[in-house]
Formats: sequence, C-alpha cells, structure tokens
Amino acid sequence: MSETKKRVLVVGPSWVGDMVMAHGLLQVIKRDMPEANIDVLAPVWSAALIDRMPEAHQLVEAPFAHGKLALSERWRVAKLLRKNNYQRVYILPNSLKSALAPWLAGIPERIGYTGEQRYGVVNDRRVLDKGRWPMTVQRFAALHDEQLAEDLQLIPKPRLRTDPEWVDAVLNAFGLAIKKGRTMVLCPGAEFGAAKQWPSHYYSELARQKVSEGWQVWLLGSASDAVDCEQIAMADPEIVNLAGRTSLPQAIDLISCVDLVVSNDSGLMHVAAALERPVVAIYGSTDPGFTPPLGDKSRVVWLGL
Repeated sequence: MSETKKRVLVVGPSWVGDMVMAHGLLQVIKRDMPEANIDVLAPVWSAALIDRMPEAHQLVEAPFAHGKLALSERWRVAKLLRKNNYQRVYILPNSLKSALAPWLAGIPERIGYTGEQRYGVVNDRRVLDKGRWPMTVQRFAALHDEQLAEDLQLIPKPRLRTDPEWVDAVLNAFGLAIKKGRTMVLCPGAEFGAAKQWPSHYYSELARQKVSEGWQVWLLGSASDAVDCEQIAMADPEIVNLAGRTSLPQAIDLISCVDLVVSNDSGLMHVAAALERPVVAIYGSTDPGFTPPLGDKSRVVWLGL
C-alpha cells in the first residue's frame, strides 16, 4: 500500500477473546504502516477493548444481531464506510455476512479467507492453512503477512492499556481495595456451557483455601455466570461476587490490578493475559494449541478431554 493510502478497516470478530487476539494483527499493520488510521468494524461492546488498543483509531459500530442477515443495516453501514474512504479491509470472520458491508462500500482491497464461498465479495481471498497457522492469532496476522505469521514470536502479543484513574474509579464504585500480593480473581464462566468449565465446587475449594491464607477473592463474569458464582461465594463470606455487576471496562480495570487470575478458557482469560497478569488457564474440551492465553505470565492446565 502506498503512502497515500492511509485508511484501513478491520472487520472484527464477535467474541471477547477473539477480539483481544485481533490486537496482534492491529500491531503488525501499524508497525508496517505507522501513518495509517486503523478503524475496527465490530459490535458496540467492543469499544471496551478497542479503546484500550493504542493502534486502533476508532470503533465503527456494527449494529447487526448475531446470525442475522440484516441487509438494510448493512447497507446503512456500507454508506458510512464509503464516506470514510477506506482503501483496504481485513475481514477476520469467515462468514459471508461479515464481508457484505465492505463489499457494498466498494472498498478496493478486501482481504479475507475464502470462508463461506465468498468469491467476488472478498477479492483478495486467502486459503486457510491450519497446519501452517495453527493458532487464531497467527491466522489473523497471516491476512497481513503470511510469512511473518508462521513464527509466533514475530507477532506482537495482545496488550490492553489501562489507567490508574480508571482503576481507582472502579475500586471506589464497588467499595473495594487492593490487598497487595494477596488479591485474586476467579473467572468460572465460559461460553458454550459446562464442557469448557472447571466444576464450580473446585472453584469453591480454591476460593476457600486462598481466603484462609489471607487472600481476598473476587468473582467476575457475566449475568449468565451469576448462579455459579453465587454458589462459589457461599464457600466463605469474605468472597466478593461481582458476576453480572460489572461492565466489561470495569472488569478489565479490576483484573489489571490483581495478583493472580484463575480462569476457564474464556474472554476474560484473554483479557487477563493481555493485561500481563499472572494467569492460570484451565482447559477442558477446548485446545490450548488453538487459542492459548498469550501473556508471558500465563500457565495452561489442560485436561485433554
């Protein structure tokens, strides 16, 4: 891309963990094109992550319900994209729907994997070589530089920024204080149910043990994790259950200041790794060779189910 082409769009994934891993691609693009403005087309909840990626210029909201064609909405978004005059787009999801707005907007370079037979809609189609790029972060980066993506060490690790003022604000909002060297977050939830979840009674045992050793324990998760977290919190009255009570930005800021995170294979696991927190990541039915936590302080425990 010549120096005059400085508007780049990335169509982001629909899951927290995948969006975190997409930061590797943003960093590679920015490294090669330092003057480029890189926008991300993604659901509005992604702002919590995009705002914390220095390489991202802005979020362009994708107001599409998950799994819905929503042609009228895609036409509206396409008109906005056309006004922004993007010269290149990287389309990370493999669905046909995800490529429609960039195609309707007439973005000249539309890069993505063939996916759902996206002939013509994606005009720079790549063949996904799963053996060559086994990890999600590699597959995203390969859309920009296939050779670089072969070596995981050459892909910058996802890193989310935070700010002491943001952390203080969320601590005050929930009446919390940091116990230095003795604060732990447990993330017992995961999308797609129990097959990805370490049983909650084990989390209860761990929480009870750490409280007895002088640690404070916070439980984080979505509203769908509230029941499991309530059961875990019953292990000790000092356990703080925040499941369903925090926004994603608040969860990010809380995780950023703790000493240890124990999590299933989930979006919050990837957030914790990107915040460079010590993470113990517990894998059950999923494969850590595909979507591992990418932090330098991460340890994977894999049951190999």
